[in-house]
Amino acid sequence: MKVTMLLADSAQAVDGKLYILGGGWSITGPDPTPSAIAAYIQVPWDRTNVEHSFRFDLVDSDGNAVELETDAGAEEPIIVEGSFEVGRPPGIKPGTSIDMPLAINVGPLPLLPGGRYEWRLSINGESHEHWRLPFSTRGALQAQT
Repeated sequence: MKVTMLLADSAQAVDGKLYILGGGWSITGPDPTPSAIAAYIQVPWDRTNVEHSFRFDLVDSDGNAVELETDAGAEEPIIVEGSFEVGRPPGIKPGTSIDMPLAINVGPLPLLPGGRYEWRLSINGESHEHWRLPFSTRGALQAQT
């Protein structure tokens, strides 16, 4: 599958299209703000009409899972999971990839100022180096200027 992704302030997937607000950034914060992942997935012809699972993992600069404390006091990794299935529209030529827009809005995350993070996508357990969205949070002093 071919995947194109970007970070945004918010995003929607409606009627086969992505609607993106404030897209294309790689530096945020340091204060927690909502954000979104906008993904355009091109599903190959031979992988249509099949359910696919996806997973986004948030990791730090060392590749370790970023964790949040739950109400019960436990630490849990930040993961967004789901599934999708695309069908072949009538009359489309064999071999044509089918578009699958995906918008995931994320609430404010308490990330450390001056940190480096990355959303990593996997589809059906498969991942690629270009299926990553790296970003940084501003340091506390940078935010004051």
